[in-house]
Amino acid sequence: MGREFLADTLVDAPTDGYVRIWSTEAIYNTGDAEFANKPKQLASMSNHSGTIHTVRFSPNGRYLASGADDKIVCVYMLDSNPPTHSSTFGTDEAPPVENWRTIRRLIGHDNDVQDLGWSFDSSILVSVGLDSKVVVWSGHTFEKLKTISVHQSHVKGITFDPANKYFATASDDRTVRVFRFTSPAPNSTAHDQMNNFVLEHTISAPFANSPLTAYFRRCSWSPDGMHIAAANAVNGPVSSVAIINRGSWDGDINLIGHEAPVEVCAFSPRLYSTEPINKSQPNSAGQHHITVIACAGADKSLSIWITSNAWPIVVAQEMAAKSISDLAWSPDGSCMYATALDGTIVAVQFEDGELGYATEMEENEKSLTKFGTNRKGAGITETTDGLLLEEKSKAGEIKGVEGRMGALMGDGHDVTESAANGKPAPAPSNGVTPARGPSPAPEPAKAQTNGTPSTPAAGESEKPDPYQAKLEKLKQRPTYTKEGKKRIAPLLVSGAGGGESSLPQARLMASVSNQVKGGLTALLLGNKRKLAQIEGDEDNQVEKRVAQASQNGATPIMANTLDGLLPAQVQPGATGQQPTPEFIRPAVTNPCMSVSQLRLAVPKIRSQIVRALDLNGKPTEPPAPSGESSSKGRVDVVFEARNPSPASLTGRAVDREPVRLTLFRGEQPLWQDFLPRNVLLVTGNQAMWAAACEDGSLYIWTPAGRRLVSALVLEAQPVILECNGPWILCISAVGMCYVWNVKHLSSPHPPVSLQPVLDAAIHTLGAHPTAAPAVTDARINSEGRVVVSLSNGEGYSYSPSMYTWQRISEAWWAVGSQYWNTTDAPIGNLQARDAQQENKDAKAAVSAGIIPWLERNTTNETLLRGRAYFLQRLIKVLLSREGYETFESSVSIAHLENRLAAALSLGAKEEFRLYLSMYAKRIGAEGLKLKVEELLKGLIGGLFEDDDASDPVARLQANEREGRNWREGSETLCGWPRETLLKEVILALGKHRDLQRVTVPYAKLLDVVDSTSEHGDAMDS
Repeated sequence: MGREFLADTLVDAPTDGYVRIWSTEAIYNTGDAEFANKPKQLASMSNHSGTIHTVRFSPNGRYLASGADDKIVCVYMLDSNPPTHSSTFGTDEAPPVENWRTIRRLIGHDNDVQDLGWSFDSSILVSVGLDSKVVVWSGHTFEKLKTISVHQSHVKGITFDPANKYFATASDDRTVRVFRFTSPAPNSTAHDQMNNFVLEHTISAPFANSPLTAYFRRCSWSPDGMHIAAANAVNGPVSSVAIINRGSWDGDINLIGHEAPVEVCAFSPRLYSTEPINKSQPNSAGQHHITVIACAGADKSLSIWITSNAWPIVVAQEMAAKSISDLAWSPDGSCMYATALDGTIVAVQFEDGELGYATEMEENEKSLTKFGTNRKGAGITETTDGLLLEEKSKAGEIKGVEGRMGALMGDGHDVTESAANGKPAPAPSNGVTPARGPSPAPEPAKAQTNGTPSTPAAGESEKPDPYQAKLEKLKQRPTYTKEGKKRIAPLLVSGAGGGESSLPQARLMASVSNQVKGGLTALLLGNKRKLAQIEGDEDNQVEKRVAQASQNGATPIMANTLDGLLPAQVQPGATGQQPTPEFIRPAVTNPCMSVSQLRLAVPKIRSQIVRALDLNGKPTEPPAPSGESSSKGRVDVVFEARNPSPASLTGRAVDREPVRLTLFRGEQPLWQDFLPRNVLLVTGNQAMWAAACEDGSLYIWTPAGRRLVSALVLEAQPVILECNGPWILCISAVGMCYVWNVKHLSSPHPPVSLQPVLDAAIHTLGAHPTAAPAVTDARINSEGRVVVSLSNGEGYSYSPSMYTWQRISEAWWAVGSQYWNTTDAPIGNLQARDAQQENKDAKAAVSAGIIPWLERNTTNETLLRGRAYFLQRLIKVLLSREGYETFESSVSIAHLENRLAAALSLGAKEEFRLYLSMYAKRIGAEGLKLKVEELLKGLIGGLFEDDDASDPVARLQANEREGRNWREGSETLCGWPRETLLKEVILALGKHRDLQRVTVPYAKLLDVVDSTSEHGDAMDS
């Protein structure tokens, strides 16, 4: 039997199987003749086939839930239409006044449902029962999100943290278990919430010898969020109520006095002051507040305690003939109802000052802010415009929920925003040529692409990636169900694979399409470098002799290591036939590398380097030597560089054959050229071809083979060479990045060093050379922006407008953010548009957006390879420490802001709109009014303009692009009309009533709520 309070309405469920709703106003004024004709009972529902144990109103007042011993949870909603029937035939029930109809019957328990609880933002409903299960339901769709089976016996109580971070369950296994959760989105599924609702702590000390005869263990959370009152605890041989502290989850306070087990506790929803509150003096509310708690149980007595007293202020005995089963307070804390197993309902009303003086609800919110309160949906709408905006906002969410199943079933319909607005989907704006992402290894071939090995040596089998093998093993891990059936447990690696893109914007070119495993090795030398020396060897003669002897094949006895000269490790001798190397020799080391603090690995000189393009001008695998027809059909042109053998025709080492560079179409050469120096790297596209030599010179040709510019001379050998449209990216062995536009024969910025990207500020503090993070990939987009990914999981982009590197992705976000590997969009929205092209071979070359590509690299390098293990442990410890309650929320919002800023800087049009929608939803849900107001101003433009500014129009600098700044007065932002973006954000924020003072004026400005016809349509929907 249960009961629950909502405003002036009381709901109870006696043992006859009916849920009855009462008017408390009529009950309070029973002796008043004015209320004699007003009905006390408003409605009754009989949808259960057994005894009802619990009833709970949702905090937002929209729903009512009931649980019974028929294993079912019923959800009711008040219908605005009048009741269609007078009363149920054959019963003496009063005619219904309100029309409550059953909208859901939730089936998820195998035994009686003992208790229910709603989160304070009404986003989830949790049911517990005698089957030892804790079942979490969505408060929007009432879909089952998760079943938690951690208790070892009957679960008989549930309570929610008013700060919306935890909920606690009480069980006959003599434990109270606290679970951490994050409020799910309205259209979340069970798959999305796999890692939500995590067990935070198990409390067992106060219940070591608690009796198992209690029918309920209804616990309660204090309104200030500081304590949990746990029923059916013991203090020695005496029954008590344990007061558990938040955070440490321990407690030394017990409420003692009941002669039998306490089965129900209930904190008053208000905080109280010991002195009358003077509303005219705001500071008077800053005094110390007290809480009030009521306890009852099997001894049929009721006790009421306040925190300022060591003993109860009220004790009422023999309240009913049987055990008291539930308690409910009125929202203003002035009245309390108790119900017993014999069907009795007792109303207790308090006069002003008896318990203290109830404070306003704002004081509750203030006390919860230190925990990072996340209570969505609070507030009261003030105008009809606010209601209309809320309806339009929720209409979009309903469409998303309805379309989710269709997307999962593969309907194939395009539900993107642009299509919804009746406009064709725009073509990707951030590039022209897609990149070959982390694709599988190509077919064995002697030809080398871009100076890096693409195949193993002849006679060797390709070595499998141990991480990939481990991942495949995890994917195929078998599990066994309760019936003994074998199942393969799926492994979610969202966004970590190298499959097709989820966002088809920003086209990129892979700098090293088949990069050496582990990336391009980098070395940073410290400023305090000092090698160990042998005494009396000031000229390093011993070191020189050791190096010379080793080169001549002698066995060294000492080795020059990072720590100086040390005894050499014995190396096993080479036996048997040695494989022929794929390279001719190492490149000559440039002298400038000996004085540079940054050194990158230089490619070896190879006999053949090949770059192939398909019929669409996209990079493809070069044809195999066997000349397979399938390979030839995809290749249009092939650019080949053949380095000569080291043998000299004249006997002098300097007299070598020239390098032959040839452009082929099929077997027919289109043009040929020769270079006097060995080539390390080649690249090219339909606009130009380029080759980089071991002496640091770079040559560029037109498609017809005409030299476009004189040789460009660099300070060291090139180690990365790539192109995209008219742009060429070249990175030298000392970490200098050069970018040129061959169309205008210019550069957007001076050469920039990779030292800041490779943590030079940290590594150069040491006395010895240290291995820096390896460069796993470097790319250039269609605007000439350099993008670099590293082996430590970090991703960077160089901003030519700010002349600095920007960190876009890192392990910090991967471990701390709730939005990692998420897009917050239906599957149908994320299909690459290029997949719809007739040319099916182009599918494999679909390029990801810059930001998702960098975040996938972070996932691969840190999470899948285990490099973020200790960071994960650190953050898990921080989440349970005092002072870090808002950590997870703050990091998640900061991650979205970082994504938004990166997309705006890169001009990633589609990503910017997606991340803006995710960010608006989150800050609206958190109730961050200042950020919401600033975001809306920024979308209009002129955010940082002074009111008295003489020049209201912001002028662009020479190195700035239009539409990449919140401050600009342009009509577009990142390629989208500002009005379109502002309207989407307003509709996403419109459902939050506490923000409608900010959003409604913008909604009127955009005519979202100003039309009479729109008003009627919205209300009809």
